[in-house]
Parts: sequence; structure tokens; C-alpha cells
Amino acid sequence: MWLLYAFAILAGALNAIQAGANATLSKTLGQPFLSAVLILAVSSTGFLVAGWVAGHLSWPEPSAWGRLPWWAWIGGLFGATVLASQLFVAQRIGAGPYVGLVVTAAVVVSLALDHFGLLGFEEHRANPWRLFGAALMIAGVSLVARF
Repeated sequence: MWLLYAFAILAGALNAIQAGANATLSKTLGQPFLSAVLILAVSSTGFLVAGWVAGHLSWPEPSAWGRLPWWAWIGGLFGATVLASQLFVAQRIGAGPYVGLVVTAAVVVSLALDHFGLLGFEEHRANPWRLFGAALMIAGVSLVARF
């Protein structure tokens, strides 16, 4: 289990670095939409290579496509929204406020997803401690963004 937490921590750290790298690519090329396409191409290539090396790259059974809920198809659009925010917002407001806002918004929405067991997540009821933790994050990001 600790490896999962370590991987999540690594992803969080890389999120801040990714935002800067992606924004720099966009700013330097002067083409944010082309930059997004290039970023997604590099990401896709990385996943193809990793899947091939791991031996986990195969086409699903035809019946699997029909079992997908409608909301499973829109995750890529949400990822594109995150990418767009990196290209247009991150360098303008700074790494601290940007990542703080992204992570805090994710935690607040995650509490609702967990509480109601939405989008395939198991139900984990919101309790005063979880809500207090979210409130502390909101307070913390407010301090980071202000000062």
C-alpha cells in the first residue's frame, strides 16, 4: 500500500513541474493549442511504450465497450481542461497558487465523490475530520495565493 501512496506523492510533485514545463512550451512556441497536441502526443507515446514493455497493451473484447458508462468517455476532456489551465494559467498566477488551487479543488470534489460513491468510487462518508481537513486546505491555499 505504501507504494501506492509514494506513487501518488510523486505524481503530485511532478504535477507542479509539469505545469511549468507545459506552460514554458506554450509560451516559447506561442501556440498553446499546438503545444497541447504535442504534450498529448508525448504522453500517448509514453503510455504506448510503457504498456508494450509491461505486456499490458491489448485491445479489449468488443463487449467491454458496451459496458462503459457514459461518463467514462469524458475523462480525456477533463484532462484536456487541466492541460489548458497549465498552458494559460499556471505561469500567470505562480506555481504555488496554481497547484494549491488545483489540489484543493480536487480534494473538495473528491470528498463529494467519495461521500456519494459516484463515478465508480467506493462510498466513504464525509465526516467532520475530512471536512475540517478540506477547510484547512482551503485556508492554506488562500494563504499561499495571498502572500
